[in-house]
Amino acid sequence: MKRKIKYGKIAIVIFLTVLIWVWADLAQERQFPIASVTIRMAESIDPTLLANFKDEQGSPVSFVSVYNVALRGPATKVDDAERRRNKGTLQREFFLDPEAEGMIEPGERPLDVLNFLKQSKQIRDLGLTVESCEPQTLTVHVTKLEQKSLTVRCFDEDGLPIQEASIDRPEVLAFVPPGQTVTARVRLAPSEVERARTSVIEKTPYIELPGGQTRELSRKVKITMPPAEDVLSEQTINRAKLGITLSVNLQGMWQVQVTNLPDVIRTFKIRATREAKEAYSQQPFQMTLQILDGDEQVEGEQTRDVVYNLPWQFVRNGEIVPPQPPAEARFKVVSVTDGAP
Repeated sequence: MKRKIKYGKIAIVIFLTVLIWVWADLAQERQFPIASVTIRMAESIDPTLLANFKDEQGSPVSFVSVYNVALRGPATKVDDAERRRNKGTLQREFFLDPEAEGMIEPGERPLDVLNFLKQSKQIRDLGLTVESCEPQTLTVHVTKLEQKSLTVRCFDEDGLPIQEASIDRPEVLAFVPPGQTVTARVRLAPSEVERARTSVIEKTPYIELPGGQTRELSRKVKITMPPAEDVLSEQTINRAKLGITLSVNLQGMWQVQVTNLPDVIRTFKIRATREAKEAYSQQPFQMTLQILDGDEQVEGEQTRDVVYNLPWQFVRNGEIVPPQPPAEARFKVVSVTDGAP
């Protein structure tokens, strides 16, 4: 006689086994510490709203660090979090949406950091809970922005203004903090400066807001630059100063004698804009002779081209060109005990 298989009892046994394993895993809860995480302010959907954190000095900042974050959960979840940390895939950056937190009215609002982290999607996806962190409270400052008309200005990658740039319809509308002066900017790379000399380029202006936040504006502007041949003109450099560089290995024991100094610092011409020429003339040394380790071992006279100390910001924008060929210095490296003054 065939014995009847009791599937109900088998299902109950399987269920109880799984329940025991789950209970055992939960009973082995462990702590998972994280040294620090970053909470960054998300950009508001409302263009009239600006939210920032306040640092210890009361200054606006767009992100803050939270330290000693203690997480706790089942051993398997902690193991998974540790694997992510070891692989560098553990998410340690959190974004605060001021509107989602109900922070839409001007003024200061406290943020419960512990509760914010507990409710975050990153923590919930880990299957862990937050037990403690430092600090436990942060201050969020909300500002209502007002719309103003701004004039767009061009800057290079070093943040220096490009005076020769011409912008079609430079006036744009932007939301800015009341009572503060804000500049609408476009930043041009050297390659864009060169393209703007031969054709029109389009760029999206942006503004910099308190706390280090930037916002792009809704309208692009058209930018042109004068042709290079119209920008550069021949400029004369009088009474140039020559600097000499040598390493600490040679200082105090060796001195440099430039035997053709009048020829090196003679009047010479460069091609540059007027502003670039003025900046170059104000350099402490217009040219430098570089002395290398090992030059002291050479007997007699040596020759080497000088290096022209052109202002880098003007070089990048193609606003200054050194003379060609460069001046050649003739020099000797002699012992300080043997050399003439």
